[in-house]
Amino acid sequence: PVYISIGCNLPAIPHPTFSRDPVPFSLAPRLSNQIGLEAAVEAAAEFLNKAVKPVLVGGPKLRVAKASDAFVELADASGYALAVMPSAKGMVPEHHPHFIGTYWGAVSTAFCAEIVESADAYLFAGPIFNDYSSVGYSLLLKKEKAIIVQPDRVVIANGPAFGCVLMNDFLKALAKRLKHNNVAYENYHRIFVPDGKPLKCVPKEPLRVNVMFQHIQKMLSSETAVIA
Repeated sequence: PVYISIGCNLPAIPHPTFSRDPVPFSLAPRLSNQIGLEAAVEAAAEFLNKAVKPVLVGGPKLRVAKASDAFVELADASGYALAVMPSAKGMVPEHHPHFIGTYWGAVSTAFCAEIVESADAYLFAGPIFNDYSSVGYSLLLKKEKAIIVQPDRVVIANGPAFGCVLMNDFLKALAKRLKHNNVAYENYHRIFVPDGKPLKCVPKEPLRVNVMFQHIQKMLSSETAVIA
């Protein structure tokens, strides 16, 4: 047996006795197909800009694609409500202004599933749908409403698929093409009730559903039965 150790700074050094230059010890960086990227962004922007209450959901493949920053950039530019899948915890800042929680079907963060599943368009970035993440394949999602962005592929509304498109490039380009739309987050804000006592309404603020709980709470007594 023989052990050969080659210093990392030696293999690429040329020598006059070589008949050709050394083969570089590296791989060429992966690049998006520019025509495919432009077509994917155009189709996705058209689909999302027509939606009334679109949302964004981050998946675990954001790490592989190194696209977490691009995903947050997209959320900032679009104003969409922002959620993550359970296996993507930590890849998206949960202190983001439009973060609504973890989307996990029936066991999602409170009020998160209602917003995601009622959306008329959702973009999943790097998702993995298996029996665990889908709670036994019980997610109330429709492929016709979804844009699925994988590390090197984009599928729009269960129809057109664009290959050789890197997620990082796609999300950054899409952020520049979307109209600002915060309807989904406003819907979440309207129904969200934090832990503890119900919310109060500030003067001249429109009455929201979650504020009504405050008034209903005051009407209840030990002689009252609540049937939901």
